[in-house]
Amino acid sequence: MADKTKTSSEAKKQARERSILFDLPRLLLKSPSGMLGFIIVLVVVLISVFANVIIPCTPEEIDLANMAQPPCWLEGGSAEHILGTDILGRDVFSRILIGSRVSLLVGLFASLIVLVIGLLYGSISGYCGGKVDLIMMRIVDIIYSLPDTLMVILLSVVLNQVLGNALKGTILAQVGTNMLSLFVVFGLLYWVSMARLVRGQILSIKTNEYVLAARALGAKPGRIIRKHILPNCISVIFISVALQIPSAIFTESFLSFIGLGVQAPMPSLGSLANAARGGMQNYPWKMLFPALSICLIVLSFNLLGDGLRDAFDPKLRR
Repeated sequence: MADKTKTSSEAKKQARERSILFDLPRLLLKSPSGMLGFIIVLVVVLISVFANVIIPCTPEEIDLANMAQPPCWLEGGSAEHILGTDILGRDVFSRILIGSRVSLLVGLFASLIVLVIGLLYGSISGYCGGKVDLIMMRIVDIIYSLPDTLMVILLSVVLNQVLGNALKGTILAQVGTNMLSLFVVFGLLYWVSMARLVRGQILSIKTNEYVLAARALGAKPGRIIRKHILPNCISVIFISVALQIPSAIFTESFLSFIGLGVQAPMPSLGSLANAARGGMQNYPWKMLFPALSICLIVLSFNLLGDGLRDAFDPKLRR
C-alpha cells in the first residue's frame, strides 16, 4: 500500500511537470517581458533559417562600384543595399543576417555542450554524495576561481595552435580551428554553473520517498537519475539553458571581435564589429548594426529566460 502511495505521488509530480511544459505558451502570456523575448527569439530564428531567401545578395559578393555606401535613408544610399556596404562593397544587411545565423548556431551548440557536461557531472556528484561529491565540487571551485576572460583568451590562442596542427588536411579543418577551439573552451570552462545547479536539485530530490522506494526496489542509480530525478529538474534546466545561450553568443562575439572567434570569410556578428573598428569615424553604421543585433539577441534570450522562470514559479502560476 505504501509503495502504491509513493508511486502515485511520483506520478502526480511528473504529470504536473509535463502539464507545465504543455501550458508554457499560456503561462508566458502572463509575463509580458517573457512573451516579448519569445517573439523576438522566434523572429530571429526564422530569419536565420530563411536568411538565404531573404538576403539580396551573397555576403561574400564584392561590389567595388559601391564601396562604403551608407544606409538607404542617408544621402548617397540606395534601396539595393538597405544597410549600406562595407569598404569592399559587400552588403551589410546580408552579412548581418548570415552573421546572426552563425552566432545563433554557435550559441545553441555551445549551450548544448554545457548542458550535457553539466548534467552528467552534476548528476554524478549530487547522487553519489560523500567523498565523491566533495572531490568533484572542489574541482568546480578551482575552475570557478580562474579569471574567465583571461582563461578564454589563453585557451583560445593555445587551442588554435594545437588544433590547427592536429586537424590540418581533415574534414574538421573546414569548420575552422577558431570555431572548434571556441567549443572546446565552452566545454572546459562554462559547464560549472550547470553542474552546481543540477547537483543542488538532485541533493534536494534524492531524499524524497519515491526515490528511496525506487532504490529499495533495486533500481540502478542510472535509472533512478534518468527516470525519477531529472524529470523533476526539467524546469530549472530549461531556465538555465535559456540564460546560457545569450552568454555563449556574447562570448563568441567577444572572441570574434578580438580575432579569436569565427574566421573569415564566414561572417559572425563579432567579426563584423571587429571589421568595422577601422572606419568608425567615417562609417559608424558599420559598427552600429552588428552591435544592435548582438544586443537584441542577447536581450531577447534574457527576457525569455526570465519569462520561463516566472512561468515555472508555482507562486506566480496562480
